[in-house]
Amino acid sequence: MNDLRIPQPAATVIPVRGGGEGFEVLLLERHPDLPYLGGAWVFPGGRAEDGDYVGSNRVFSVDAARRTAVREAREESGLALSPDQLVLFSHWLTPPGLVRRFDTRFFAASVGTDAGVRVDGVEIVSHRWMRPAEALDLQARGGISVPPPVFVSLIHLSRFLDGASLIDTAFAVPSPRYQPRLIKAPGGVCSVYQDDGAYDHGDLIRPGRRHRLWMLESGWLYEGHPSSSTV
Repeated sequence: MNDLRIPQPAATVIPVRGGGEGFEVLLLERHPDLPYLGGAWVFPGGRAEDGDYVGSNRVFSVDAARRTAVREAREESGLALSPDQLVLFSHWLTPPGLVRRFDTRFFAASVGTDAGVRVDGVEIVSHRWMRPAEALDLQARGGISVPPPVFVSLIHLSRFLDGASLIDTAFAVPSPRYQPRLIKAPGGVCSVYQDDGAYDHGDLIRPGRRHRLWMLESGWLYEGHPSSSTV
């Protein structure tokens, strides 16, 4: 049995439809009774399986991650993608100390506006195509719950003017790598990323570069932007 405290290889795909202004991304609602992220809204994705590797090579390469993302998209949403559609968007490592940890590559993929979505009704109970800003507004008002990597991804997605520039930029710019450190804060917790000034010393008040996600009872707030030090 896998020790879930050790990061498990995983992959996620962000389906994007509509090349012009107002492009949308696909979010899936997980069944509320699931022990992990029950009721959360996520992008299609999951842990790697044996068939995602080639031969006896157990290295979770980018190619293996692409196969994982394609399979998960098909299983969770019915979308038929090919590995060459996927553009590396980001790379996330779950912080130490959490019960389940994943080493996850996020990909973006442009799909047609007529792409049909079919959820299984078991693990995934519903879906919605939403503009990133719309999803963030719903989260702020308590309409949906999203995990931190999805929230940060939506922040960055909302900064693109259109779907085409999103894909083009993902092709041209190295994808950021996030290795969060969780620090307790009044009213909640702060997820601090490598290029934040508090990453090493843990002092959230000391002046310095900010790249963090405040997850407070009063709401979530993202500060900063990934730099080359997170790549």
